[in-house]
Parts: sequence; structure tokens; C-alpha cells
Amino acid sequence: MSSREASCSCGNLRVSCEGDPRYVLACHCLDCQRRTGSVFGVSAYFREAQITSSGASKIFVRDGQDGRKLQIRFCPECGTSLYWTLDIRPGFVGVAAGAFADPNFPAPAHSLWEQSRHAWINFAQPTTHLDRQPD
Repeated sequence: MSSREASCSCGNLRVSCEGDPRYVLACHCLDCQRRTGSVFGVSAYFREAQITSSGASKIFVRDGQDGRKLQIRFCPECGTSLYWTLDIRPGFVGVAAGAFADPNFPAPAHSLWEQSRHAWINFAQPTTHLDRQPD
């Protein structure tokens, strides 16, 4: 089984992930745009049992655009938001795909909250397109 490691910018907060992500998605919601400072966020979701974290973290809890809670773990040193749990996805942990620093990381298969997608964003690979978060 393959193992992947994601880390924050300073390297103090890390997540080891055993196996492949269950799914990878691009989220265009306004909150992900603000969280990443980019026009969308790319998340890799693993089952909780696949994840081991190390290093100090702080938690920021916020409401998602669908009204459900997100618990975002970030590094208290560099501020990188590295991984999170969502009420809508119990048993899964989302990890910032860019934090793996792997140009061969799997591409998003799903694109969510496209109602706030920047018009110039297009994915080359086949992707499921959804205006909102599915229930």
C-alpha cells in the first residue's frame, strides 16, 4: 500500500496518508476561495483510519455555505490550513492536495460549488460538475 505525506509550509504540521484518496475534488465555494487565497481549493478525502497527523495544530470552526460545520486544522506557526473534517462527510478527512507537493497527485474527479466558479476555469480531465454541494 502506498503512503503519502502532506505538510504545512514550515513542516511542523504533517499528515501521513496510507493508500489512495477515496476521492479528490475541486471546490469553488467562496469560503474555499478565501481559505486558499486562490480561485478554488483542491481536497483529497481519505477515510479517518488512513490518516495520522503529527505536530501542533489549531482548529478553526466555520459554517460551510450549506450551513454545516467544518473543523479546519492549521499550523499555528505558518498558518497553513492542512486538513479538515466536515459534518457532511463523517468518517472522512480532507487534506489540501497541494500540501502533498506532488505534481503527479490525482486530478479532481468532481468540481463543486460551480455557481461561484471563475468562468475561465476548465479542467482537461473528465470531471463531474455540480452547482452546489450534493447531499
